[in-house]
Amino acid sequence: MEEQVKSVIEELRPMLQADGGDIKFIALEGTVVKVQLQGACSGCPHAAMTLKQGVEVRIKEAVPEITEVVAI
Repeated sequence: MEEQVKSVIEELRPMLQADGGDIKFIALEGTVVKVQLQGACSGCPHAAMTLKQGVEVRIKEAVPEITEVVAI
């Protein structure tokens, strides 16, 4: 399951990098994915929306067992 999550994150990285940001996989704890938003994403007021409506939705589509994606 962790490898599937990492694969999805790698697919999403170019989109975030295009806006000056990035995302890094930190851990999978049970069914919760922990990531770190970097670059422009770390201080962006839209980061929460990107995380929940972009990253989390895409990861849940690929790995239905995931219940949440949180930024640390």
